[in-house]
Amino acid sequence: MLGGGGVTGAAYVFGTLLALQMATDWDPQDAEVIVGTSSGAFVAAMIRGDAMDLQAMADAGLAGKDLEEWLHQRIYGRIRPRGMMRWLTQGLVPAVTNPGLGLVLGTPGLYSTDSIAEWVDGSLGPLAASWPSEPTVIVAYDLESRSRVPFGTESAPEVALRDAVAASSAVPFIYEPTQIEGRWYVDGGVASGTSVDLVLGSPEPLDLIVVIAPMAATTARPGGRFYEDFMDRMGRGALATELDLIRRRWPETEVLVLRPDDRVLAVCRPNLMSVDAAVPTFLATLRSMRDDLAHPSTWRVLSDHIVS
Repeated sequence: MLGGGGVTGAAYVFGTLLALQMATDWDPQDAEVIVGTSSGAFVAAMIRGDAMDLQAMADAGLAGKDLEEWLHQRIYGRIRPRGMMRWLTQGLVPAVTNPGLGLVLGTPGLYSTDSIAEWVDGSLGPLAASWPSEPTVIVAYDLESRSRVPFGTESAPEVALRDAVAASSAVPFIYEPTQIEGRWYVDGGVASGTSVDLVLGSPEPLDLIVVIAPMAATTARPGGRFYEDFMDRMGRGALATELDLIRRRWPETEVLVLRPDDRVLAVCRPNLMSVDAAVPTFLATLRSMRDDLAHPSTWRVLSDHIVS
């Protein structure tokens, strides 16, 4: 389960998966089910397209400002802000009677997710226009129905993988909502940062669920902004509810949750959308995972299920 968390969240998810692969010789492609939300949706697509490597995630031939510019071009496609009426009808007005996150729904954005869709296209080729054969769920949020949409399941419309990733990545205020077949979608993290409960759609219980949750840290960053702890508390709450449901339905299933520690938080916050912080977050994640994965309780779970 690959959670969202902006640019630095994607770096954390990528670093965690790479560390898992190096430590256990387990290939993320072998996961029976992958659920990706927001930036985790992009990583999920890379996994299913056998493109989860440094070359696909960032041009390995670049460094410093050149690499940052390369990433910026692929993440931020600038547009003229638009959609004030959409925000009024689908965000502001409904929020008057039901205050909360609905206030941000449909907000005009400075950037388009078209550049993200193009990145998926360039990395995955024909797969970007279709869907992986292995169970893969990409989570977005439908503005009109105000509901979570798990693309890749029978309950959701059939869409191209690149479009699903773009829709799931449309962070309110930053990106323009993504339109697919006449409907507007935004970041799947509006509903849940991880949407772990969607694995219950599997016909059989899974042996192990690995949750990578960049937005559900258990420790606060020293000197952190007020909204950081708020977002983490929201993430922890949603994740706890989803995990409780799984444990009641699948009591024999083991769950491993991996979250950023203080070393990662020190570089990935406060701006989750910072391209400059992507590489430092990735490197800090590799360092932190060396300790996290070696913890006796964690290594016992990995040894029982995925260590080669």
